[in-house]
Amino acid sequence: MDTNLRVNAKRLSNKISELAKIGALPGGGVSRLALTFDDQQGRNLVLNWMKELGLSITIDGIGNVVATKKGKYNMPPVMMGSHIDTVTVAGPYDGCLGVLAGLEVIETLNELNIETDMPLAVAFFTNEEGSRFQPDMMGSLVYTGELPLKKALATFGIYKSNVEDSLNRIGYNGSAPCGTPNVAAFFELHIEQGPVLEREGYTIGVVESVQGISWTEITLEGKSCHAGYYPMDLRNDAGFVCGQITQYARIIAKEIGGNQVATVGHIEYHPNLVNVAPDKVVMTVDMRNPNEEELQEAENKLDSYLVKVCRDEGIKLSTKKLARFQPTFFNKEKVNLVEEKAKELGYKSRRLHSTAGHDAQILSKVCPTAMIFIPCVDGISHNINEYAYEQDIEAGANVLLNVVLESAKVKSSDLQEMSV
Repeated sequence: MDTNLRVNAKRLSNKISELAKIGALPGGGVSRLALTFDDQQGRNLVLNWMKELGLSITIDGIGNVVATKKGKYNMPPVMMGSHIDTVTVAGPYDGCLGVLAGLEVIETLNELNIETDMPLAVAFFTNEEGSRFQPDMMGSLVYTGELPLKKALATFGIYKSNVEDSLNRIGYNGSAPCGTPNVAAFFELHIEQGPVLEREGYTIGVVESVQGISWTEITLEGKSCHAGYYPMDLRNDAGFVCGQITQYARIIAKEIGGNQVATVGHIEYHPNLVNVAPDKVVMTVDMRNPNEEELQEAENKLDSYLVKVCRDEGIKLSTKKLARFQPTFFNKEKVNLVEEKAKELGYKSRRLHSTAGHDAQILSKVCPTAMIFIPCVDGISHNINEYAYEQDIEAGANVLLNVVLESAKVKSSDLQEMSV
C-alpha cells in the first residue's frame, strides 16, 4: 500500500466553505453556538455528508456524532475528529477542519477502494467551545465518562435553557450509550491558533501536549449608589474591584512568566448604567500553563488576591470553578508517527504544545492520541479573520491520512491473539 497517499484539497476546502455558510455573520465569520438552530443546521449538513460516504452513524445522549467505516476486522476503530460548534464570533476552521478532514480521508480511501484492517471513525463532539455551556469539551468529557451524562444534561447556559432541553429542541438527543468508549486511537487535525508555525516557517506542528486550563467565575456583590452624589470613601463598588482583578490577572502572568497566560474574557455589570456604581459584577478569569505546578501557583495567587481586594472594598465574594484540566501529554508513539509521516511527505515540521484546549486531550485518557497542527494566518483564531491557506490544509490532511492508515494496520501477532 502506498504510504504517501494524498487527499483532494479542493474538495476539502469546498466543504469547509459550505459549512461556514451556516451561521455566517455579516462582514465575515461564523457563529454556531452549541445546540442552537444554526448548530442543528451545521450538524444536519455534516450528517448528510457522512451518509453519502456510506458510514454507520450513531448519536449518543449528549449529541456526539460518530460515523464509522468498516474495516477488515471487527475491532475498535481508529478515530478522527473534533467539533463543529463555534464561539460567538469565529472563523471557519477551528474544530471544523478536524471533522471535515476526517471525512476527506474516508472519501479518498473510498475512491481508491482501500479497506483498512481496523475500522475508521469520524466524530464531532458537542459543546467543545464552552461558549454556551460550561465546561468546555463537554461532549468529549461525557463520551469518555469523565463527566456524568445526567450532570451535563442539567447544565444551564446562556439563553436560559439547559443542555437536555436544547438537545431535544434540535433533535440530537441520541440513544447511543455514553461513558464506555472503545477506541483504538484518536487523531485531531487543527489550526494552531497561535503564530509559531507561520512565524518560523513550518507547515506541520507535531503536538506533544496541551497546557493546563483553569476557568474561574467570580461574583462580586457590593452596594449600588449614585455616581455623582455618593462619597468615594463610603463606596462598596463591585466595578472597582472587577477592574483591580482584571489588572492583577495580568500581573500574575508576568510574575510567573514563561508560558503562563491569564485573561478576563467575560464581565457582566449590574445595573450596567453610566451614572450608577454597580452593586454586582460577574466575571471570569481564564488561566493556562503547560506546567501544573505553575498553574496551581497562579490559582493560589488569584485566590489570595480576591480575598484581600474584596475585604478592602467591603465586597461579598463568591467563586465557581467552571473548568479545570491538568496539562495533557500525548502518546509518544503516535506523536512520533505524526512526525515521521510529515517527514516522509516532505513537510517541514516542529514539535510544540497546544495553548488551547481540545477534545484530543480528553480522548487521550482512554486511548493513544495525537494532534496535528497547521499554520493559521497571523496566529488568529476565534475571530472573523481566522484563515488557513489551502496548501497548509492539504498538508495537514495528507499527514492525517497517512498517520491513520498506519495506525489502522493489524499486526500478525494481534490476529493470532484474536483467533485464539
